[in-house]
Amino acid sequence: MDTRASTIEVRLGSSAQLFNSMDPSPFHERDLDRDAEAFIVGWARELPRESRLRILVTLRSAEDEALPSRVRDSVRNYFGARETALRRELRLLLEEGRMTLAIGLAFLGAVLTLARLVPVDAAWGGIVREGLTICGWVGMWRPIEIHLYRWWPLRREARLHRRLAEAEVEVRAGA
Repeated sequence: MDTRASTIEVRLGSSAQLFNSMDPSPFHERDLDRDAEAFIVGWARELPRESRLRILVTLRSAEDEALPSRVRDSVRNYFGARETALRRELRLLLEEGRMTLAIGLAFLGAVLTLARLVPVDAAWGGIVREGLTICGWVGMWRPIEIHLYRWWPLRREARLHRRLAEAEVEVRAGA
């Protein structure tokens, strides 16, 4: 990993702008404001994957001495929790992928076997055989979609949130 840190700068009037005002949780467990999260995650996506991340929160005025450590803990806890949720979602998606693959293969086998039972010499036989073959492969659509396309964006997001959870968080006042 690159030793240089890429900095994400967040300028706020007060620390309250960083957090979801509707969240009744204690400060260190609160969700980030949707706009603040989108800003931080969007900026992090633009930075090199191999660089460490640093989040610089600049507040208009100092609120109290404990604020920097509370903000640091809150940001890290939030992105750590988001990473855990994304990894759980990925695990569930891959479980779904395995289940749909088993179902899809069983269905494909059944319709291909059924297609072989259709008499070839009948006028409608070729159409029915082709139709059954197509139905069998359509049944494989979902497992193929999951295993080829759906899993890796979740893994990439989980990795990004891990990097954000591990980021150095600095809080400055008086900007």
